[in-house]
Amino acid sequence: MPGLLRGVARTAVVAGTATAVSNRVSRRQQGRWAAQQGYQETQPQPVPAAQPQQAAAPTDDMGSTLDQLKQLGELKAQGVLTEAEFEEQKRRLLG
Repeated sequence: MPGLLRGVARTAVVAGTATAVSNRVSRRQQGRWAAQQGYQETQPQPVPAAQPQQAAAPTDDMGSTLDQLKQLGELKAQGVLTEAEFEEQKRRLLG
């Protein structure tokens, strides 16, 4: 039974990490598209509108990263993750 819980927890962590990475890529791509539209239209208004979105993205990413780190810490405290697994997942989130 502990092996099953560990597998489920590991899957949840991997899925959460994949979701965070996917969201980050989507936000960056949207920012690039918005910037390209601004250059093509030669109007200065779309470019400043894209900058606050890009500035807000790291805050959102940091919040989701912190939430994922808290979840990892809870799983480690419950004994679901070993120290090595915890360090590997933490490294993936931060690096």
